[in-house]
Amino acid sequence: MEKSSIFDMIGPVMIGPSSSHTAGVVRIGRVGVKLLGGIPDEAEIIFYNSFARTYEGHGSDRAIVAGLLDYETDDERIKQSFDHAKGKLKYSFRSIGNASTKHPNTLFLKLKKGDKLMELEGESRGGGVIRITKVNGFDAGFTANLHTVLVTADDVVGSIAFISDVISHDDCNIATMTVSRKGKNDMACQIIEMDSGLNDLTIQYLKSLKWVREVIYIPMV
Repeated sequence: MEKSSIFDMIGPVMIGPSSSHTAGVVRIGRVGVKLLGGIPDEAEIIFYNSFARTYEGHGSDRAIVAGLLDYETDDERIKQSFDHAKGKLKYSFRSIGNASTKHPNTLFLKLKKGDKLMELEGESRGGGVIRITKVNGFDAGFTANLHTVLVTADDVVGSIAFISDVISHDDCNIATMTVSRKGKNDMACQIIEMDSGLNDLTIQYLKSLKWVREVIYIPMV
């Protein structure tokens, strides 16, 4: 069972009108920027369920564009994000109003920067709390409230224990760990949330491993 603290209920310092429709959406956009490695050139944005019906009236459209410009939740420029995106970010919106398997406030992002593509799905759960449920087709399940590292690698024996051991030698306490794979002996994605950040040397070491395809590190968002 998921639990919320009083700080979750109060929510973040933010530009309104709603912590779920504005602040949470901004944060999901910012996670997309961190995963992609910069502000995207292009973005396809799909709103599901409640979002699909209310995203224009509640400002979620402006909020996601602001997040993709890497604005903070309390940035006054959120209200004028469409204007600020001109010449920087090309975006499009779609809405799907009846996706029964998804959280009421779900959105999907397909991002492009140069030759790099990134897809993610996120939920805005109220009070500015978010949950990233999928990254490039892998199950995710992280909140961006902690330091997070995503390691995409070949599904080799002992890889999970090895990566965990490397992180532990960096004096990082692992809070949560999720492993998703596309099939036996296929590509796997290990997502680890930590109480403290990783050193650059540790990140570079993980990237140097022959069986590791990609390492993405996201400080708290």
